[in-house]
Amino acid sequence: MNIYQNIEVNKKGHLTYVTINRPELRNALNKETLQELIEALKVIKTDDTVGCVIFTGKGDKSFAAGADISQLRQKTALDVFKPGGMQEVYDQIEMFEKPTIAMVNGFALGGGCELALACDIRIAAINAKFGLPELNLSIIPGAGGTQRLARLVGKGKALDMILTGKIIDGEEAYRIGLVSEVVSHDELEAKTEEVAEKILAKGPLAVKLAKLVVQSGFDTDQRTGLLIEKLAQAVLFSTEDKNEGTCAFLEKRKPDFISK
Repeated sequence: MNIYQNIEVNKKGHLTYVTINRPELRNALNKETLQELIEALKVIKTDDTVGCVIFTGKGDKSFAAGADISQLRQKTALDVFKPGGMQEVYDQIEMFEKPTIAMVNGFALGGGCELALACDIRIAAINAKFGLPELNLSIIPGAGGTQRLARLVGKGKALDMILTGKIIDGEEAYRIGLVSEVVSHDELEAKTEEVAEKILAKGPLAVKLAKLVVQSGFDTDQRTGLLIEKLAQAVLFSTEDKNEGTCAFLEKRKPDFISK
């Protein structure tokens, strides 16, 4: 893996951890960090040994505490449309072909919350804090927060969080469906890896296409989504992995998938 200044990328078996490494600034997300995230994703995408990507923050206080305000202060209207912005980076994470998990170990505010929202699954420590306080700066959540949060927890709860800037803890995030698991801080890594291992045990082609179908079909009408689902299933029916999975089930053994 490459050496980065603002993130760490570490492999652990078939898992890859991408860690925001600016703990002295509560892992604030500046433009250099975003660029390194893009570079890391390019490397991870081509590594066939990586089955799942886990995003987290360095230390035990912050996942990512939002955008770097000193850089944000300099933004102009046209900066929104420049390539490599936070919304574009998070779009790439959302559509990344490998499954992604946000391991939220502390503050996930603003752009940090939006990073977690862009991941497929969110697992939080009880002491994690989620919030979109951008209106305090007279801006809005502009990296997907207005759209992804509403789709996850409903329009009413999303508007409540966005308009008031309220900060919620891990248990409240679990109650409203923002995260799928909440555990003690000491159990967070083990629980995240447990979930990741469950994904890794599945047929890798099926995992890839299941993610694609859900993401592609979510914002369309149901009939179109069902057609996407049917076409993806047709592809999987023609694979060696489907044959292996069904045979292994009938023979009561563990399948040996080869991604073909």
